Amino acid sequence: MGIVNIVFFAFKFVHYVVCIGLIAVVLLQAGKSGGMAGIFGGGGSDQIFSAPSGVAFIKKLTIVMACIFLFTSLMLTRISTNMSMMSIVNQLANVPISAPVGRTVSK
Repeated sequence: MGIVNIVFFAFKFVHYVVCIGLIAVVLLQAGKSGGMAGIFGGGGSDQIFSAPSGVAFIKKLTIVMACIFLFTSLMLTRISTNMSMMSIVNQLANVPISAPVGRTVSK
C-alpha cells in the first residue's frame, strides 16, 4: 500500500467524520422561530440555545466544519484523479453490450 493510498484513505476517514459532524451541528442549530418548526409546535425550542455564546459557538463550528468538508472534497477529487481511478461510468463504457438471445419482436 503506497503513501498515496494511505493519504487517500486518511482524507476519506476525515471526510466521513466531518460529514456526520456537520449533519449533527446543523440539526442542533436553533431555528428562526418560524417556518417548519413553528408549524409542528417547535417554536419553544429556541429557548434552549438562547445564550449568545452558545449560538456563536455553534455557528463558528458549522463554518469550520463546512470549510473542512470543502477542503477534503477537493483533496479527495485531486488525489483520486492522480491515482487514475475510473468512475463507474467509464467502467461501464468498456463492457460489451449484446442483444438479448432468443427474443423476437412481434406485433
